Amino acid sequence: MSDGLAFISVDHPPVNALSLTVRQGLARAIAAANADPLVDGLILRTIGKTFIAGADIKELQQGMHLQSPTVRDIQDMIEAGKPSVAAIHGSALGGGLELALTCTFRVGLPDATVGLPEVKLGLLPGAGGTQRLTRLCGPRVALDVILSGRRLDAKEASDLGIFDAIVTDTHEAPARFLRDRLAAGDVPPPILERSHAIANVDAAIFTDARTNNRKRARGRLAPDAIVDCIEAACRLPGAEGVAFERAQFDALQGGEQNRALAYAFFAERDAAKALGSNPAPALEVARAGIVGGGLMGSGIAVALANAGIDVILVDVDQDATSAAQQRIAQIHAGAVARGAMSDAARHAAQNHIHFHTDYRSFSSCDLVIEAAPERMAIKESIFARLGEVTPAHAILASNTSSLDIDRMAAASNHPSRVIGLHFFSPAHVMKLVEVVRSGASSPEALSTGMALARRLGKVAVLAGNCDGFIANRSLQFYTGQAEFLMEQGASPEQIDHVAEAFGMPMGPVAMRDMAGLDVAALVRSVRARTLPPEERLSPLIEKMVEAGRLGQKSGAGFYRYEGRKRITDPEALAIIQAAARELGIRQRSFTDEEIRDRLFLPIINEGAREIEEDIALRASDIDVAWVNGYGFPAHRGGPMYWGEQTGLDRVVAMAERLGAELGPRWQPSALLRHVAASGGEWSRTLGGKD
Repeated sequence: MSDGLAFISVDHPPVNALSLTVRQGLARAIAAANADPLVDGLILRTIGKTFIAGADIKELQQGMHLQSPTVRDIQDMIEAGKPSVAAIHGSALGGGLELALTCTFRVGLPDATVGLPEVKLGLLPGAGGTQRLTRLCGPRVALDVILSGRRLDAKEASDLGIFDAIVTDTHEAPARFLRDRLAAGDVPPPILERSHAIANVDAAIFTDARTNNRKRARGRLAPDAIVDCIEAACRLPGAEGVAFERAQFDALQGGEQNRALAYAFFAERDAAKALGSNPAPALEVARAGIVGGGLMGSGIAVALANAGIDVILVDVDQDATSAAQQRIAQIHAGAVARGAMSDAARHAAQNHIHFHTDYRSFSSCDLVIEAAPERMAIKESIFARLGEVTPAHAILASNTSSLDIDRMAAASNHPSRVIGLHFFSPAHVMKLVEVVRSGASSPEALSTGMALARRLGKVAVLAGNCDGFIANRSLQFYTGQAEFLMEQGASPEQIDHVAEAFGMPMGPVAMRDMAGLDVAALVRSVRARTLPPEERLSPLIEKMVEAGRLGQKSGAGFYRYEGRKRITDPEALAIIQAAARELGIRQRSFTDEEIRDRLFLPIINEGAREIEEDIALRASDIDVAWVNGYGFPAHRGGPMYWGEQTGLDRVVAMAERLGAELGPRWQPSALLRHVAASGGEWSRTLGGKD
């Protein structure tokens, strides 16, 4: 205690999570301070790198959050007690912020971040977060912050009214702040008793939020429940609002979506530990090179520059580098227009990027990423040159989506320095990066790739070297089935509708059109050379390209386009029907369930084969790749998790049927048969076989 103020400090490494032990300690300290007549106010702070980071997720899954004292018990003690300040440094997320919102005031250090990320686990803030944030900052702010689950920095938290001040320390400054408020008699009531921010609310904002949820959070339950709770905060007394929120939380907690999203959360953690608990030291990348300034190269340059890395972008001539410079400027301008980047940040990022036409510009780079067209001869030539001009420590990486990393490594004459870094398009937006190991990749090179992905805010998955790696290898079974279904009579519209109703952001046919059918045809021409003789690819992609229908970029593919709006096109249907006649296929109708299973079950079979061949370390890595690379609905966990929940015996039956019809690649893998016969649950240990 100091001059009438009681300091309550939480010191529970590593992140001061609200475990049962922490709650018990808080209850004792708060009770003692509130009972002490010499105490005028409380200051809640933490020791270590961060404020209270939130609930202990493992305890939440085990139901230990219900053991007394609960977070809600602690909150009641704070609100019913003496004036208080939460002094926040590091992150205050989830239950940590909810606890801070029960204090009379909140102050934060400049490094502080706050947020309510529960929606990412299929939940909503269950300790009054929807009620207090709404009453403190208004429903528009609450809808934005809670539905997005995003983090707010100290300045934004202050601007929105979550912080009452930004301070320089968590001891003297919050003490001065509270003494000044006490001396001035400026102590507001608990947030649940405040009403200014919820006066005269337009009910249309809740209707709009639910409409947006249907578009952006297709199939998820938590977002609509969050809107219901925030609306309740505007019309119910505080205690009733908290009770309403609690009922909504209880309905979600432990449900199917919560379990799947919690699985996805831990799957990402596991993927990040692919190199073990003591990986080789990663090289610090201060300057990176990029070969090629097309869509992928430009996007990668933006991702690197936004992270503060100097970039040397080399292309074939001045016209190409000028086009890349313009493309990058447009990406940054769009980010500023959307409010995702400040103008100052844009200028800082653009100053990090330098354009050249000479490979010798890479002589001071720590890492060079090749992002040239998908032709092996081009890539081998590039790696041979990179091996000559880069420093001995530099890591050489290819952004190829499917080509052989070993061949590029051999061409470089420095194979231990070569890895794959497969970014997904658009590279500055999509979260997934596949870090691909060649047969000779050094531990340091792989560590550098994984660390770089984390620095860029990406999710990294370690993959073995094969055609398509983890994600694109299994994607071909998804898109391939879409093509076979169209041959057999399912319309592009029905196929895409089923996929999108399942939760995919875009159906497989529309995705083909968006990516470019000519690009798909090029990749397939390479893949066709390695197919077993008894297998075939559907000719529909090539038929469309022959007709000049390249997808969105030409205004027509499997659909006709007005801008990005896709429209059913009788000409495309006629091409599909003609191809079916040539193949002797009698078209028929399909149920939505049959289309769903045909699209998604083959992914699971191929995923099992990837684990067998050590391309993927574990089933959960495949799920991470699909959720972050293709937008597989996270509330379904990922294809491998969803298949387990659906029943792996059904996956085996589908694979047997398709294998008999389409050839050996579609037949059940040995691992799939084994897991299905052994209880139908994937192992998340290394190799997926334990």
